[in-house]
Amino acid sequence: MTATHNGPARNRHDVSDDVIVVDKNLLKRAVGAMALGNAMEWFDFGVYSYIAVTLGKVFFPSSSPSAQLIATFGTFAAAFLVRPIGGMVFGPLGDRIGRQRVLAMTMIMMAAGTFAIGLIPSYGTIGIFAPVLLLLARLVQGFSTGGEYGGAATFIAEYSTDKRRGLMGSFLEFGTLAGYILGAGTVAVLTATLSEDALLSWGWRVPFMIAGPLGLVGLYIRMKLEETPAFKREAEAREALDRAAPELSFARMLATQFKPLLLCVGLVLIFNVTDYMALSYLPSYLSATLHFNETHGLFLVLIVMVLMMPLTLAAGRLSDAIGRKPVMLAGCVGLLLLSMPALLLIQTGQMLPVFCGLMILGALLSCFTGVMPSALPALFPTPIRYGALAIGFNVSVSLFGGTTPLVTAWLVETTGNLMMPAYYLMGASVIGIVSVVALAETAKKPLEGSPPAVATRAEAHALARQARETEDLDDSAYASVATVRV
Repeated sequence: MTATHNGPARNRHDVSDDVIVVDKNLLKRAVGAMALGNAMEWFDFGVYSYIAVTLGKVFFPSSSPSAQLIATFGTFAAAFLVRPIGGMVFGPLGDRIGRQRVLAMTMIMMAAGTFAIGLIPSYGTIGIFAPVLLLLARLVQGFSTGGEYGGAATFIAEYSTDKRRGLMGSFLEFGTLAGYILGAGTVAVLTATLSEDALLSWGWRVPFMIAGPLGLVGLYIRMKLEETPAFKREAEAREALDRAAPELSFARMLATQFKPLLLCVGLVLIFNVTDYMALSYLPSYLSATLHFNETHGLFLVLIVMVLMMPLTLAAGRLSDAIGRKPVMLAGCVGLLLLSMPALLLIQTGQMLPVFCGLMILGALLSCFTGVMPSALPALFPTPIRYGALAIGFNVSVSLFGGTTPLVTAWLVETTGNLMMPAYYLMGASVIGIVSVVALAETAKKPLEGSPPAVATRAEAHALARQARETEDLDDSAYASVATVRV
């Protein structure tokens, strides 16, 4: 194993057949650009969730408030249906033409879709075309989101050093929490400062139109990024070997990845079921089912998310130290054992116990938000990493994560059992435990199909010396055996 020295022309990062030396400034820019894209996605999620009642009045006929809310969330849910399609399109494309180019495309589409919602005339102005245009904008958002998370996680993973991939990846979910808090906070400020008439006439447009400038900033940052060293190396090797068309190669390789894909679906299931249960369903459960003050419930969830931000980074750092599997397994076992106590605390309807119950679930969720962005890309080899991750992730989110609030609400309504959210989490945790146990540990190891990635030339030289010493020992052992046999 050797580290190359190619002079000033390669001073940003060195890529050889044996070691990748990553430039710190490029890594920081890559992490920031990816976190911003994820923040934009969840900024929209937070805005749409918190302003759903107002959107129902703006875009749908004046029927019952419940019908307006259902129609609004139905439009919101439609985006989940096209996410797997977006993953199937953008993922393989990212493996063929590069991660950076495709992530620039998804940023443009995400920003355009969100900004467009702020420009749509109301139902009172253009009639049925208003909800139709809202649906189209949501479909654009969902389609682009299908290529966002898998690409962003892949980009950070391929740019990170092997020793700090967990911490670097956790910033992706740090951006998720920041975006949701910013979106919800923006709506809260508008609701508190504007009259209902002002909110209905123009105020609701403000948070969506913020996405325009944010998108331009994000696009500028992403356009300035260099392609990942791992993809560059793979592209050069593919060109040198003159392999078959990438589309055919992707299809053939994906067919051999049944176990990693199944593990991806299982890991994403426990990750997203916990996420959507704790941050999306339980606020509604508190207000609609337990008759807890709605404002207080949302305020408590926001506090939990603020506290989850440092916990997410801590979980990522811990996974670099002790491994991905122990941290994720702690989250799964914790959910199996603590979901019922947490829900019993929430059911008291008192501020402090409710907060403690939500915080227990938030802390356990941090075990996944801090580790998944580094664990999931490591499941797949470089040639199909983006595509396989995008497909597995979005299929699981669409089937299990995004449906969690709806299914849980239906179970509570049908059975009358207020403990159903806990049982649902416990069932998901069993699937999570099986998935984590079956997973190979990847902390401090190179990504599959990529050479070791280090932060300094000194580390590269140390790896080279270690490899040479290992080769010398192997040669000596072989010589000794040969001598004995003679």
